[in-house]
Amino acid sequence: MLESRPLCGIDEAGRGPLAGSLVMAGVVLTGEVEGLMDSKKLSEKKRESLYPLVIANSNYHIVSFSASEVDTLGISKCLQKGLQSIQKALPNCDYLFDGNSTFGVDNITTMVKADDKIAEVSAASILAKVTRDREIVKMADKYPEYGFERHKGYGTKAHMEALIKYGRCPIHRKSFRVKGLD
Repeated sequence: MLESRPLCGIDEAGRGPLAGSLVMAGVVLTGEVEGLMDSKKLSEKKRESLYPLVIANSNYHIVSFSASEVDTLGISKCLQKGLQSIQKALPNCDYLFDGNSTFGVDNITTMVKADDKIAEVSAASILAKVTRDREIVKMADKYPEYGFERHKGYGTKAHMEALIKYGRCPIHRKSFRVKGLD
């Protein structure tokens, strides 16, 4: 009889913003966590309250790629390296990645909207989003003129206006083109 392997849910946060890191998380739940769902559908307060519960009830691995690593390697290569890092850190699992691409990594299954359907992927979504948000909010102290604490590095109108006024800071992705700047 085949032994069933634990499920490792994988998700990322920060694929599309103009600033900040790309963060990926892999989660194997070891206990039950109530209220898990896609991190984008949860309030910041709810995500923050679920974060320590996920940490306490899982084996997990978080991988982060800086803006300069995203610029140098490209998003796809970062995602590929992140998936490989998670597989190495959490071995002997079945791996389910939110989305529709394995980025050339073997032994990964994908599912669109898995972050809203599968508890392990929801948990990974929360770890990735909270980790990334905490990091970029810290950067708001260092670079207050950009308002990172409000938009988390995404291309909002206010962020675009700040970019045009002040130019890029060290946590901006230089490979992402900005209308009016490039």
